[in-house]
Amino acid sequence: MIVDTNVLSAFADGDPIVENLLLETAEIAVPVIVLGEFQYGIRGSRHRAEYENWLAESLSAFRVLAIDEDTARWYAELRFLLKRRGRPIPANDLWIASLARQHCLPVLSRDRHFDVVPRLKRIGW
Repeated sequence: MIVDTNVLSAFADGDPIVENLLLETAEIAVPVIVLGEFQYGIRGSRHRAEYENWLAESLSAFRVLAIDEDTARWYAELRFLLKRRGRPIPANDLWIASLARQHCLPVLSRDRHFDVVPRLKRIGW
């Protein structure tokens, strides 16, 4: 399962629902985009050191998904399709959706705009 930034943040904050969902998951995949968003978000946090330590300790439990040429093809196809349908989604989430489609994984997220991506399963909480 791919996790979105809102999931990673909730997990770092000890959200019991997210913890239970992730404990039931065989593999937690974190797109490199999510890592960037999370690290950006904690830059201004008054708990920055705590979150950085949590990430350093937790990162080995995640499969980090990088962007490659195949991802770029998925991105181009999805962006074109969603624009044509008049249903574009934020650029970073489009990259996350592209990785999800590429790796045939569902996305755990609160963001409902993932629901407009064809053949992508979003799991909410």
